[in-house]
Amino acid sequence: MNLQANYRKTNSGMSLIGLILMLSLLAMIAIIAARVAPTAVEYFAVKKAVVTAKHAGSTIAEMQAAFNKQADVDYIDSINASDLVFEKSETGYEISFSYTKKIHLFGPANLLLEYEGSTAKSGLPQKK
Repeated sequence: MNLQANYRKTNSGMSLIGLILMLSLLAMIAIIAARVAPTAVEYFAVKKAVVTAKHAGSTIAEMQAAFNKQADVDYIDSINASDLVFEKSETGYEISFSYTKKIHLFGPANLLLEYEGSTAKSGLPQKK
């Protein structure tokens, strides 16, 4: 009897229920990450397309056409050239954008991601 009590005290580890809960939590995180990753990749493609458009022309129409061409190549469907905001600056035009992505999780639960960027911010690389 004393040997069994000693064995229970020294035996440590995760129970089956703990393992199931941990795996289900990791599975939920993986599912959410798999749904968010394509929107993040698209956001970086939008940032690249905006920088390309800024340096592609001197008029708004030329920059919008360049953005649309880049959007076709990179399969950008969340935003188009008419959604871009152009602001005149001393060095030319600064382009900014903002859009949201709604990802359905389950039942009535959704994840709303808000993306925004601008060529005026230091987050976008500037070409010389």
